[in-house]
Amino acid sequence: MRSGNHTISQLQVHIVWVTKYRYKVLKGDIQIRCRELIMQICDAEDIRIIKGVVSKDYVHMHIEYPPSKAISDIVKHLKGRVSRKLQQEYPDLSKRY
Repeated sequence: MRSGNHTISQLQVHIVWVTKYRYKVLKGDIQIRCRELIMQICDAEDIRIIKGVVSKDYVHMHIEYPPSKAISDIVKHLKGRVSRKLQQEYPDLSKRY
């Protein structure tokens, strides 16, 4: 629950996204790094992760976010930043995508 000067809010959302063509690329070091990146981004954006799983071909999250953020922007930032960083750090991913 978040409280401001005159408001109390509790915005929660369930987010699931899959890898392109459901390729099972999120395993081993890539899976661990993906999880770290998601946690870093959420901390920086004032987003609280209630539950989350990074599987081989999808990411599943239940988050609480501030009312000043739009859910579409949150998803766009998470997917874009994580994808870009993973492709920079693991060149094998860039060949596949």
